[in-house]
Amino acid sequence: MIPISLLELVRVREGGTPREALDGARDLAKVAEDAGYNRVWVAEHHNIPAIASAATPVVIGHIAAGTSTIRVGAGGIMLPNHAPLIVAEQFGTLARLFPDRIDLGLGRAPGTDQLTVRALRRDPQSAEEFPRDVIELQSYFAPLQPGAKIQAVPAAGTEVPLWILGSSMFGAYLAAELGLPYAFASHFAPDLLMPAMEAYRSRFKPSATLAKPYAMVAANVIGADSDDEARHLFTTAQMSFTNMVRGTRMMSQPPIDDIDSYWTEAEKAHVERMLACSIVGGPDSLARGLRVLVDQTGADEVIVASDIYDPAKRAHSVRLAGAAARDAAQLAA
Repeated sequence: MIPISLLELVRVREGGTPREALDGARDLAKVAEDAGYNRVWVAEHHNIPAIASAATPVVIGHIAAGTSTIRVGAGGIMLPNHAPLIVAEQFGTLARLFPDRIDLGLGRAPGTDQLTVRALRRDPQSAEEFPRDVIELQSYFAPLQPGAKIQAVPAAGTEVPLWILGSSMFGAYLAAELGLPYAFASHFAPDLLMPAMEAYRSRFKPSATLAKPYAMVAANVIGADSDDEARHLFTTAQMSFTNMVRGTRMMSQPPIDDIDSYWTEAEKAHVERMLACSIVGGPDSLARGLRVLVDQTGADEVIVASDIYDPAKRAHSVRLAGAAARDAAQLAA
């Protein structure tokens, strides 16, 4: 089976509520767990009413409490928004509550607009400290050293796995230098996917954490019983990205029959470029698409995003993608 995981955006549906989105994320994680997924990750976003994952560690706790074996984590925490000590305390607590199940992916973008950056009391220069902050954070999860003046209670000794996330070359270089696993955000920024993968692998330095490179690639995966139905469901994601291009963050919308009536030609070109790393279709199309993605990128794992309006159809898509990951592995035989 191709290792597969779920990127949970905790999208609030048009006509729905944040509580429904949060409970839906928990329920979908259980579906993914039963379907054999490795992990489910939640991303930090701020000032976006359509996404209910701003308090990311709290959401992770909610999902972890509703599942039993699947790994749960951040994909990711935007580290420049936070003191490393606070992040260590939060994720160390999660690791004590859910042993050997917590991941911590780290990004250096703010995850929001510039006005909200100021509301977060974020120093605009804090992103420059990202490599140093990662190393500091790593030290808090290590076994407590004699004479240590500062402890991230109860993080010491939990060894929470750190990942570097990115959509540019910076994250690839840093993950390689620190010998950490790397996840590329190709589900919305695919342009540098292949150069980043090559740079990460060629520059990788083995570490106490990882002996060889481990790369995860993100893709939009929309599955249904037929290709036509999947393409219909995909219009929800296409509208979401069109709204992003327009600077309007709307709730997750029901699919429509004619996406060309929604966007302009210029918007279509922009959105299709952003969504280039997408696999949309029935079971056979999903298996072939996953196989091609892994063969082209050499990904060790695929993490899938699925902006589907109807919760039942989204759960069905997650199950189909899990089955496709098994079928895709057989296609290589």
